[in-house]
Parts: sequence; structure tokens; C-alpha cells
Amino acid sequence: MAETSDFQDLIRRVRAGDEAAATELVRSYEPAIRRAVRIRLADSRLARAFDSMDICQSVMASFFVRAALGQYELDAPDQLLKLLATMARHKLADQVDKERAECRDNRRVEEGSAESREVIAATSSPSRQVAACELLQEVRRRLSPEERQLLELRDQGLSWAAIGAQLSDSPEALRKRLARATDRIARALGLDD
Repeated sequence: MAETSDFQDLIRRVRAGDEAAATELVRSYEPAIRRAVRIRLADSRLARAFDSMDICQSVMASFFVRAALGQYELDAPDQLLKLLATMARHKLADQVDKERAECRDNRRVEEGSAESREVIAATSSPSRQVAACELLQEVRRRLSPEERQLLELRDQGLSWAAIGAQLSDSPEALRKRLARATDRIARALGLDD
């Protein structure tokens, strides 16, 4: 039970924008996400175009934005792991489709030097932290007043059922409204590319 309350506290802190909580979440779940990607990334030609860290960073960026907007209702660590693994599979499939498009088919790429395949360090630099904060501010700015109200209620830790009762609306309709707003903003900002 203590593990569940610790996990829920971690998710609450992540949704509130706590950098330490985000770092803890990445440290805990990044290896599993990268492993899930590497297992499916069997083609070495694709591995030259991108690697598990690229997919992992994309998954984490999408997760943090959507979590801050209250889109996910997670009660246990295994739910989060399943969500992140599913996101990773989808992001990987999207990248494979892009790389195999006729105009950039990776099967035609010749091998480069070892230096050209080096991965940038996974640590979060100050500029990345600032960029993440600016991204979250921009996402919040693009929300309508009604959507912002939903986000604020979610930030207070209210469940969709409690928000629905407070606003006299269907919890599922309110959840979908915020999810659609999140999708709209993610597309506009290029986060789902």
C-alpha cells in the first residue's frame, strides 16, 4: 500500500511540474522503455537512423506534457510501465514508417563512421530543463479557459468523477475534452511528429 501511495505522490508531483519527480520517473522507467524499443529495433539500418534513446526521449516528452495536462489517470507503477511501453511501440512504428518512406528509405543508406552514430548524453542539461518549462507554459497558454479550468482541477488531484460532479457534466466527456485539447496542442507544436 505504501508503494501505491508513493507512486501516486510521484505522479502528482510530475503533474505539478516538479523537476526532481520527473528525473526520478525517467531514471526509473527509461531502461524499460529503451529495452522495449531495442527488442523491436532488430534492423541495424534502422538503428543507424535512430536509436532507443531517440524514441525514449520522444515518449517522455509526450508523457510529461500529457501528464501535466491531466490526461492520464494512473494508480500503479505497472499501469505507467504499460502506458510508456505502448507509447514507445507506437513512436517506434511511426519512425520506422517515416524512415521507410520512398524518399528516405534507410535500406539505401550506406554505413558512416562510428562518430556519426554517437548518442548525445541522456542527462538533462539546464537548457533542456528551461526548454521543457517553456514548452509546458506554451501548452497551458494555448488552452481555452474551460480547458484550463479542467487542468487546474486535475492539478488539485481531483478525479474525473469529482470534476464531473463539480461541473455537472459527464466525467468521460470532460476527460475527452481535455484529451482532445491535448491532442490539438501537441499537433500544433509538433510533439506528435
